[in-house]
Amino acid sequence: MRIGSIGTATALIVGAALAGCASDDAKVGAPVAGGRIATATLRTPAGEEVGRVRVTEVSGGLRVTIDARLMPPGMHGTHLHAIGRCEGPAFASAGPHWNPLGTKHGSMNPAGRHAGDLPNLVIGADGRGTIGVTIPGGSFDALLDADGAAMVVHAAADDMMTDPSGNSGARIACGVLVAG
Repeated sequence: MRIGSIGTATALIVGAALAGCASDDAKVGAPVAGGRIATATLRTPAGEEVGRVRVTEVSGGLRVTIDARLMPPGMHGTHLHAIGRCEGPAFASAGPHWNPLGTKHGSMNPAGRHAGDLPNLVIGADGRGTIGVTIPGGSFDALLDADGAAMVVHAAADDMMTDPSGNSGARIACGVLVAG
């Protein structure tokens, strides 16, 4: 089919629909002038640096980016935790997942998801992996409250449903978020 044979009315309808989608997508996650940033260095229980985390205030939420290296290959659960402490070896000091609304765990859980539930981080054979995700409705002030927050990477994949942590196993890396 030639482009010219679509018809003007059809082309206008399709164009308007696509423009509407782009407009809706731009509302959440767009950079905010003067948006705040927090960063963390991910470390193993032995103190080895294995990655960096960046949380950026964006329109309608928070953007979280994880850049990991020197980690075991496979899928790993990733979560924002409610307390800004990373005392090894188990990193239990980071507390539970960040959950300001008191919901259940997991994006596939019909009872909701924690605000700190993030996608699994896939680490390749080279020990590297990166993810970026926007948390709609996430608040910088709520995340970095009086006791701060931490990013935790788990040993196993998150099943995205089981409460409280998706059966994602031990905490193998942790980083305290610091506003900058």
